Amino acid sequence: MSQTYQFKIENENGRLDKVVVELLPTFTRSHVQQWIKEGDVTVNKNSAKPNYKVQVGDIIDITEPELIPLNVEAEDIPIEIVFEDEDMLVINKPQGMVVHPSAGHQSGTLVNALMFHVKDLSGINGTIRPGIVHRIDKDTSGLLMVAKNDLAHENLAAQLKDHSSLREYYALVHGVIPHDKGTIDAPVGRSKNDRKKQDIIDDGRAAITHFQVLERFKDFTLVSLKLETGRTHQIRVHMKYIGYPLAGDPIYGPRKTLPGKGQYLHARVLGFNHPKTNEFLTFEAPLPKLFEDTLTELRETR
Repeated sequence: MSQTYQFKIENENGRLDKVVVELLPTFTRSHVQQWIKEGDVTVNKNSAKPNYKVQVGDIIDITEPELIPLNVEAEDIPIEIVFEDEDMLVINKPQGMVVHPSAGHQSGTLVNALMFHVKDLSGINGTIRPGIVHRIDKDTSGLLMVAKNDLAHENLAAQLKDHSSLREYYALVHGVIPHDKGTIDAPVGRSKNDRKKQDIIDDGRAAITHFQVLERFKDFTLVSLKLETGRTHQIRVHMKYIGYPLAGDPIYGPRKTLPGKGQYLHARVLGFNHPKTNEFLTFEAPLPKLFEDTLTELRETR
């Protein structure tokens, strides 16, 4: 059953979303912004935007929406939990696992597995993405954060947004990169020609990737990449843009040039400030066996 609240403002308190969080401190700003967007928060009986400046005498009505039951089925799928406490988890996702359910993937996802293994998950991202702070592509392996409560979720998401978290990937790319390091600063957005792809477009969102060459082979290069931003397919699009597409990438690169299915891309290092203690934590995940075996074969043939 939904809960309703009414407040008469006696002092100016700034933006509407911030004021509501001050009035109802058990809820996060993300929750409140969603309520405002959906019309569950009104000012003087009228809808308002999150940045509306609250005035003395304003009457704010808030209807806390009913919680929607989670409709994702829990499945006993093994997952590698690298770290866990009462606020969050760090997961090492295998290549081939989808992060959250979608029209084409109703089961077998990381969320299905989390629903089985973890009692509480943040609800900020809705009923099909509980706890998911950020995602990595199906065929990308490696580390990602999962929040157990909404305050942890909001804190971790803020670190991603302000670039204070550390994300380092290893990738195997086609071609031999001549320079040892570089930065790709090119906006990424949905392709004008193929809506299923991302591309470098003038009106895209700012995207910055730093790369460093780790090892060169006859026809490939192993690189380390650090993200400043987290756009969809950012690394894959950026490396294709500079002429060194990821090996195995079925969308942006030559297909089936090496063993396996999907791109050789691994989220190897993840660092962030713990949402409660503020201690900076760093985690590393070794390369998957196929990735490591492929590197061994390339070293033998160069």
